[in-house]
Amino acid sequence: MKKIYRTTVLCIVLTSLLQAQYRDIPEVVTKVATSAANWLKLGTSTRAAGMGGTFVAAGQGVSAIPYNPAAVAYLEGSEVYLSRTNYVADITYNVMSYGTRLTASDYFGINIFYLDSGPIGVTTEDYSDGTGEDYHVISMSFRLAYARRMTDRLKVGATLNYIRDEIYTTNMQSVAFDIGSNFDTGIFGIVLGMSVANFGPEVQYGGEGLQVPVADSLDVDGRLNKVTESFPLPLMFRLGIQKDIMGPSDNATLKSSSHRLSLALDGTNPTDFTVHGNAGIEYSFREMAFLRAGTNIGHDTAGFAAGGGLLFKLGGMTAMVDYAFINFEILNLMHQVSIGLEF
Repeated sequence: MKKIYRTTVLCIVLTSLLQAQYRDIPEVVTKVATSAANWLKLGTSTRAAGMGGTFVAAGQGVSAIPYNPAAVAYLEGSEVYLSRTNYVADITYNVMSYGTRLTASDYFGINIFYLDSGPIGVTTEDYSDGTGEDYHVISMSFRLAYARRMTDRLKVGATLNYIRDEIYTTNMQSVAFDIGSNFDTGIFGIVLGMSVANFGPEVQYGGEGLQVPVADSLDVDGRLNKVTESFPLPLMFRLGIQKDIMGPSDNATLKSSSHRLSLALDGTNPTDFTVHGNAGIEYSFREMAFLRAGTNIGHDTAGFAAGGGLLFKLGGMTAMVDYAFINFEILNLMHQVSIGLEF
């Protein structure tokens, strides 16, 4: 009896010690801040922003290159896309894209991303209020995309992405790859999209900002370079579906010649965060006026989003003007506008 009593007391004590030791460990390890160049995850399409970021299966044309390069294979001719985003903390970024149809089944596209932090005051240990000098954080990427229609239902694509980051007098540059596909299942009009983004080597920062003056006896140049840690890029796997609830297509659940209502759902599994999702809808009247709404599911700050757009016929060209906003809660609203031309 005493033996059973001692065993019970010992189990209780050990359980209490273990709970006390690990009480501060979170249930979910998010892996936040374990990758570099997190700006590669920023949304670049105004239409996607208005739909809560859903664009892996719903995206069509050059604005969807960063989400799914296979979207270029939806082009009928050529397209130009320009967008500007007023991000949080006075940060802005711009996107310029171009795509064209090369043959009956081959497509080519270019996507340029440019982010500017705005002026940031330089501070040092001796001048904590600033030295009077400003610097900018500049992040940019240049994607070359190729897509192909394999069948009337299957489209595939890939991009080669040159990446560069400049922070004061330090910089980083690298090359990454994206691949994606878009498949019309033929089942209830459901379209599946898949992509893997930012597949590439680990990156490392260098430059004059990491140089430390030393005596000539230590180095003939009178300086040594600090060596920074290398970090992976934010590899992301995306999977999405798109379905026309109402519309003129044969696959729409409700037939309508003037109205279209599309539903899109995306799931994203990044290497530096937990799995999260996006849900969005788009309403179209005669494919000329558009209303969009969506939400980010499981994101740490981004929430509800909405937007709209207008399409104009200009002779042999088609112009598309879009606007969207995303509620980043404590970080306020993000506003995005874009213009697209098809010819």
